[in-house]
Amino acid sequence: MTRARDLGVPLPGRPGTHNALTDVPGVEVGYTTLAEGESVRTGVTAILPRGRADFAVPCAAGTFSLNGNGEMTGTAWLAETGSLSLPVLITNTHAVGPCHRGVIDWVVRERPDVAAEWLLPVVAETWDGYLNDINAPTIHSGHAIAALDAARGGPVAEGSVGGGTGMTCYGFKGGTGTASRLVAHGADEYTVGALVQANFGSRRELTIAGSPVGLSLTADNPMEDWAAAPSGAGSVIVVVGTDAPLLPGQCTALARRVPLGLARTGTTGSHFSGDLFLAFSTANPGALTSTFPRTAEAEYESLRFVPWGRIDPFFEAVVQVVEEAVLNALAAGRETAGHRGRRVPGVPATAWPR
Repeated sequence: MTRARDLGVPLPGRPGTHNALTDVPGVEVGYTTLAEGESVRTGVTAILPRGRADFAVPCAAGTFSLNGNGEMTGTAWLAETGSLSLPVLITNTHAVGPCHRGVIDWVVRERPDVAAEWLLPVVAETWDGYLNDINAPTIHSGHAIAALDAARGGPVAEGSVGGGTGMTCYGFKGGTGTASRLVAHGADEYTVGALVQANFGSRRELTIAGSPVGLSLTADNPMEDWAAAPSGAGSVIVVVGTDAPLLPGQCTALARRVPLGLARTGTTGSHFSGDLFLAFSTANPGALTSTFPRTAEAEYESLRFVPWGRIDPFFEAVVQVVEEAVLNALAAGRETAGHRGRRVPGVPATAWPR
């Protein structure tokens, strides 16, 4: 698997061991990848913030929408409580329903005690209808369950995998990308990681390490002449995770910094792009657990958190990991043909620093 650093892109900051979201302790990522015949180029990505063993233990979390031409379910309840207590799935636009059902079925199987209450899964999407027959009922709940079952820590595959299988970015093959950074805080060190499903941007916007390379890559751009959507249409989902102790509002603040990392790759944020972001903290396990009164419920809960005045290094890390995750998705991309013979090239070697 080729990554942006392998191609000589100078990127700031200190990555974790795998330079992936899974460098955040406990985080697991799994995929279902579907590439069959001419018209199936799609899949499901599953993120378990605390892994399978502790998936129902809430995390402080927050979301941000740069542009709302997209869907991320469960965010009304997340905003109300400031907590995330289920896995996060990413898929294509017309597969949100089956994946939502799949999370419920998986939780019923794994933890029937949790399913005895109510479940509001977080499922996000981007549109893969250029390479994939998006209106076909390809994805079903079993594919969501399989992605959750496949979730593991360690190295994370990138490019045309999981929900990123049929996605394009800046007129090239896009998809799934990830990156991480280590952040010192006093005597402690924390990890900030991101996973992106990159399906956004017009060719002319592409910027790599500050160089507007897209302006010189206008040739071989079959999507440019495709009339179904304006140039730059698409979407991007970004999930940011950290083990730093943060308040829900601070997680929201991290999510608000995601567009700064995206902008470093060139995008100006198309009206026809659904740009939705979620950030969570795996610190403070055991807090944010109660959503309705129980007789044994504690009178108070406590949250340890980084002071607001010392949060800037975490903002910087978010910007860095998002930029690198997008470039990693592009670096892993290879020319792909799909639905109705449509084709999208990979980023040519001449685009990368030499």
